[in-house]
Amino acid sequence: MNWKMQNSRWRILVMYGLLGAIALLTLFPLLWLISTALKSPTENIFQSPPQLIPMQPTVDNFLQVWNALPFAQYLYNSTLVAVLTVGLNLLFSALAAYPLARLSFPGRDWIFIAIVSTIMIPFQIVMIPLYILTVQLGLRNTYLGMIFPSLASAFGIFLLRQAFMSVPKEIEEAARMDGSSELGLWWHIMLPAVRPAMVTLAIFVFIGSWSDFLWPLIVIQDENLYTLPLGVAKLAGTFSLDWRLVAAGSVIAIAPVLILFLILQRYIVETDIGSGVKG
Repeated sequence: MNWKMQNSRWRILVMYGLLGAIALLTLFPLLWLISTALKSPTENIFQSPPQLIPMQPTVDNFLQVWNALPFAQYLYNSTLVAVLTVGLNLLFSALAAYPLARLSFPGRDWIFIAIVSTIMIPFQIVMIPLYILTVQLGLRNTYLGMIFPSLASAFGIFLLRQAFMSVPKEIEEAARMDGSSELGLWWHIMLPAVRPAMVTLAIFVFIGSWSDFLWPLIVIQDENLYTLPLGVAKLAGTFSLDWRLVAAGSVIAIAPVLILFLILQRYIVETDIGSGVKG
């Protein structure tokens, strides 16, 4: 018995050691980015072997970046675009996913297959017609122009459809017997039931919108509307590619994403709404 317990402990230690090594390997680029941003101009960031811990840590790089460019405006633009993108994407994706999951109508499955098939189409293929449509709608150089391609997503519709299908029919039938309308059923019953899937989709959409570089670069020419990725790219040219300052700008750009994930990670769990339904 003692041998089995000792063997089990060793297995657990090996597993945690392996997971820790993988985590460290995954986090190393982020740690190196932060290290570079904190290094003073007197330190050689290209030395061999590399020095992960700064010898003379300083926050002057962050202050210089923040004062040299309107990073506050870039941060506001990115936040506004990301928040609006998340809200509209969740709304339209949920409205599209609900009938595909819970209502019966001719061609429903074929429509779903057609929507999911668009995931395989690279954005670069639809980029030019999408840009032409954006210009024709007068959305060039606007916040809505940056949001336009992400108003709904095939991945979001797929994810929420699968979540809606997991909700027990007994709950839906009980709501209908209480006189709930279809819209009321969707809003008051279905959306709360799939909250973990909604939060998961919100995180994916937020990260995608926050880090998007190509589409804002195409549709935005006014520097007052630049998002953080465009600001960081401009930063590289402003300081003749000083990697300390570029790293500082990059840390500023990714910090909100890390904070958001730490806040919302506890909501990314399996829903257990069916536990109270008796067979």
